[in-house]
Amino acid sequence: MEAGDSDIDARRHWDMSAQLRRAGLRPTRQRVGLARLLFAGPDRHVRAEELSREARAAGLRVSLATVYNTLHQFVDAGLLRRVDVEPGRACFDTNLSPHHHFHDVGTNELIDFEAASVAITGLPEAPDGKTVTHIDLVVRVR
Repeated sequence: MEAGDSDIDARRHWDMSAQLRRAGLRPTRQRVGLARLLFAGPDRHVRAEELSREARAAGLRVSLATVYNTLHQFVDAGLLRRVDVEPGRACFDTNLSPHHHFHDVGTNELIDFEAASVAITGLPEAPDGKTVTHIDLVVRVR
């Protein structure tokens, strides 16, 4: 570690803590650590098991149940988007912009495509007292 690295690391920790607080979440050690793994780089799709492995590799002591709970808390707070790829198989997306997904059923890879490239017409009226909040389109490819 070079001189100044710990200062940079502390600033990143503080920035992530502040972001979690703004989202209404208490910045616990586990939440901050998982958020740093999720949001440190470019947008991506991640499953809980993958994030759990990354956390262990980074020296973050966190159970798989905590990873699942944290991912769902991040979704509820508007920090992540849940993409249901198949029944019982959720993926979490750091890209919150309007977009849809191709799902490669052979590799399980999710590939983003712009929402504006699709026109969805003929939706039924939402039930009384309900409003459509968003549409998730997953196109399966091989």
